[in-house]
Amino acid sequence: EKIITFVAVIIKYITNRPWGHKKNFIMAIFYNKIQRRNPSLKKDETKLWYPVLRRVDQVKEKEVAKQIADETTLNPKEAEMAVAQLKKVLINALTNGNSVQLGDWGSFYLSISSKGSEKEDDVSSDNVKKINIRFKPGKELKEAIEKAQFRDAAALTEKAHKKK
Repeated sequence: EKIITFVAVIIKYITNRPWGHKKNFIMAIFYNKIQRRNPSLKKDETKLWYPVLRRVDQVKEKEVAKQIADETTLNPKEAEMAVAQLKKVLINALTNGNSVQLGDWGSFYLSISSKGSEKEDDVSSDNVKKINIRFKPGKELKEAIEKAQFRDAAALTEKAHKKK
């Protein structure tokens, strides 16, 4: 029950708050401009410009726990333990053939890549080439992401130069 409550807190926190900001903030997804050939066009045709996502930074597990602690009655160590426990529960559920749904936030599940056999009797675990961890976002996460605005990553560089 505590894990479920904790997961609900994580979901609410992630979908309602941008990382590292306590005040109202417009969520932004940054992109770079890349010129490349459209694969459906002929080789001699003009290259086109495309927006390509740019990751600004990576929020580590300890930072996630710290920010959850800031928003809840959990202290930072309790939040770290809850995140660690969530990982254990997720791994255990997936490796026992279950999918894991975290409310309207989304679901984790496994899929496999495999090679085929001509005969059913020849199919075994040896046919499995790779196991894939998948995440299917739910309504709440999709809606939260749709609220974000796209911004040219050049603005990040300009901002960094202004600070110096």
